[in-house]
Amino acid sequence: MATVKFFLGIVCLALAGSNSLPGGDSINLRQDPALTDRKRLLQVAEKELGVRESSGNNDGPRVAEYLSYVHVPEGSAWCAAFVSWVFGQAGYPVPRTAWSPALFPLSKRTKQIRPAVVFGIYFSQFRRIAHCGLVERQDGDWMITIEGNTNPDGSREGDGVYRKRRPLKAVKYFADWITKKGGADEN
Repeated sequence: MATVKFFLGIVCLALAGSNSLPGGDSINLRQDPALTDRKRLLQVAEKELGVRESSGNNDGPRVAEYLSYVHVPEGSAWCAAFVSWVFGQAGYPVPRTAWSPALFPLSKRTKQIRPAVVFGIYFSQFRRIAHCGLVERQDGDWMITIEGNTNPDGSREGDGVYRKRRPLKAVKYFADWITKKGGADEN
C-alpha cells in the first residue's frame, strides 16, 4: 500500500509540475528531473545536523565514518569527506574525495544554484578552494547550506555539521554532481 501511495504522490507531483523542497522553494519537475535525487541527498545531509567532533580535533565516531569513506585518517579536515559521504549514502559512487578542490572539475561546474549543488569557498592564503558543503536553498543573495567541519561562526575548521546562512558572493564555484556529465574517475 505504501508503494502505491508513493507512486500516486509522484504522479500527482508530475501532473502539478512542481514540488516543494526544504524551506519552501519550488522547483519545476520538468526543469529538474533529478528532483528526487536532490531531495534524497538533502535528507541524508539533514539527518547529520548536530553531529559534533569528540574533542575538537577532527575526531569522533561519525567524523571517523566520513573520513573512512574517503580513505583518510581521523584527524584530517573533513568538509569534503562529509559531502562525499552524503553522496555515497544517496547511492552515488562519486564524488569520493577528502580534497575539496577535487569537487569542482570543469565538467561539474554550474552557475545554477539548486538544492544539493556543492559550493566551494576560496581561501587566498591557501590559493585554493578550502571549504565546501551542500546548498539547501537560495534565499536572495544568500544561500542556506548544510556543511561539515564548520561551526556557528562559519569556520572551515569547525566542530560539526551545521545548517549555515552564507552570502552567495563568498562562493567561488558551484558543482552539480547530479545532472552534469563526466567520468567516474574525476576525483
